[in-house]
Amino acid sequence: MNGYFQIINGEHGTGIKFFPPTDGGEGLKVNEIAEYLQSKNISFDLATMNRALQTMQDKPVVFPLQSESGMPERECVHLYLSADKMTAEGRFYAPSNDGGKMDKQEILDDLKYQGIVFGVDEAAIDAFLKNRNYCENIVLARGKDPVQGQDGQVEYFFNTNLRARPTLLEDGSVDFFHLNTINHCKKGDILARLHKEIRGEAGSNVQGEIIPPRDVKPARMAYGKNIDISEDGLVLTSQVNGHVSLVEGRVFVSDVFEVENVDNSTGDIDYEGSVQINGNVCSNFSVKAKGNIEVKGVVEGAVLEAGGNITIARGVNGMGKGNLSAQGNVVAKFIENATVTAGGYVESGSILHSRVNAQTEINVSGKKGFITGGEVCATNCISVKTLGSMMGADTVVSVGVNPQLKVEFQQVQKQLAEAAKVLKTIQPVIQATTQKLKQGVKLPPDQATYIKSLVLLDQKKKKEMEEASMRLEELQEVLSEGEDARVVVNGTVYPGTRILISDASLVVQKEYTYCKFVKSEGDVKMTGI
Repeated sequence: MNGYFQIINGEHGTGIKFFPPTDGGEGLKVNEIAEYLQSKNISFDLATMNRALQTMQDKPVVFPLQSESGMPERECVHLYLSADKMTAEGRFYAPSNDGGKMDKQEILDDLKYQGIVFGVDEAAIDAFLKNRNYCENIVLARGKDPVQGQDGQVEYFFNTNLRARPTLLEDGSVDFFHLNTINHCKKGDILARLHKEIRGEAGSNVQGEIIPPRDVKPARMAYGKNIDISEDGLVLTSQVNGHVSLVEGRVFVSDVFEVENVDNSTGDIDYEGSVQINGNVCSNFSVKAKGNIEVKGVVEGAVLEAGGNITIARGVNGMGKGNLSAQGNVVAKFIENATVTAGGYVESGSILHSRVNAQTEINVSGKKGFITGGEVCATNCISVKTLGSMMGADTVVSVGVNPQLKVEFQQVQKQLAEAAKVLKTIQPVIQATTQKLKQGVKLPPDQATYIKSLVLLDQKKKKEMEEASMRLEELQEVLSEGEDARVVVNGTVYPGTRILISDASLVVQKEYTYCKFVKSEGDVKMTGI
């Protein structure tokens, strides 16, 4: 409890009693006592009173003020308002020995008289009335701070700050072909969510003056095509499989990913929609797309895989490692030293030393229109201006069967051979072990386990051979069909060119012009166009 003072009125005059602090409370301040006495018009000698105050130790001290008895002084409170008017503190002073005490209503009236009308802490007043601690600042009223609102904001569910950066691999090395430059999205994916602005609540100081919260800013979602917005206008979702980006605050979804070149600046591309490349695809990079791939420049020793079509305006130089694969069609100005597989047709101005397979047909036209070297295969028709070469380059063209079936036929043949090889290795071991068991020889546990694994492998390989043999028969039957398949030469075919139609073949012995090759009576024959 703080030290405090009390006016003492008696028969022989007026004095002041000083009470020392207890339990670590604050001591009395002579200036505070002087201000109080001045407010009550009680005369005093400051220096003498201060010396008397200094002599007080742990017991109260009475200091005489005047010889005449003064008026009774009621208990009172001095109010202090903070600079921001958010708190009002009261400092209570004891009544004189013959003065009266304040009640709760009197304190409330004093606060109201001083303009303190908001946030009055009646519990603090009750606590004072119970204990009556004097010369101690007590918070009697508190203002209410305004509750600040929140600006509206848009939450994006994709990376809005794409920068080309290499992928760090588990071994600590860096993969510069995967640069994380695409935000993939699928149909129905949530792209963004709008969080509306939240209005704040006004506050008040202890004098009842309203303190408004700060203004909040609304947010809005801007978006382009291929995007749905929810009925409440709060959620954006993608209409298509593609990629999403944020450009100048607007959300865009495209099922066509457009780049200038595929090189070190982009890395490999693996995209859900279509890809448009305005320049070139550099060597050793790959482009994979569920849709179409369009290249306006050249493809150099790269891998392209498309769920739709592949179009290459200036052609492809595969450098022996380039590979194009499309479930649709492949169109290229030229194809050189590359492997091309199309689920539809292939059209090109020239094919040089390449392996080209098309589900339907291959058309090589244009000013040059040649197929020279390599293997070219289509199901229905191959049409070309110049076939083979004067230099005798090894050129093979094949029609009359799905090229994929030919590949499968070769794979099944290989599978049969491998299974037979395995059986040839393990069957003698199984047979020898069987003889030992018949003779009553007991096998060690580890050898018994090993023999059981060989028996299971034997059963598995026999089943594989049975299934492969059945599939081989089916493929052979299909390969023998294709009577309407043809190879059409609209210019010249050179000697040494090999032409296969279904299961029949022909090596051209001399130069022919403007002719076509068909299968007739089990052989490949040439006729005029």
